[in-house]
Amino acid sequence: QVQLVESGGGVVQPGGSLRLSCAASGSGFSINPMGWYRQGPGNNRYLVATISSDSSPNYLDSVKGRFTISRDNAKNTVYLQMNSLKPEDTAVYYCYARIIWTSYNARDYWGKGTLVTVSS
Repeated sequence: QVQLVESGGGVVQPGGSLRLSCAASGSGFSINPMGWYRQGPGNNRYLVATISSDSSPNYLDSVKGRFTISRDNAKNTVYLQMNSLKPEDTAVYYCYARIIWTSYNARDYWGKGTLVTVSS
């Protein structure tokens, strides 16, 4: 059973930085893509950033230039470096991974979420 374990959320002042990490447990699979979504109070869940297996990133427009996504394939881990944080970045951040065992066997997994609060 694959599990996604997130870490790194917390409270930060506007303009501050946080780094989120998410590791996928298990072996015998590849992951493409892997990334982060967020859900603010009363909102839907939105894509923040994803990264393909060849490290090609994709970002929500409002985080471009502030957030950087990266991954370590050997560790099945994805990172989200968040700089210049704004109050509107406040949300629960969910790790996402598409786990691929074979060409015909793949499944989407989600972490439990980690809360990021940007407030003075």
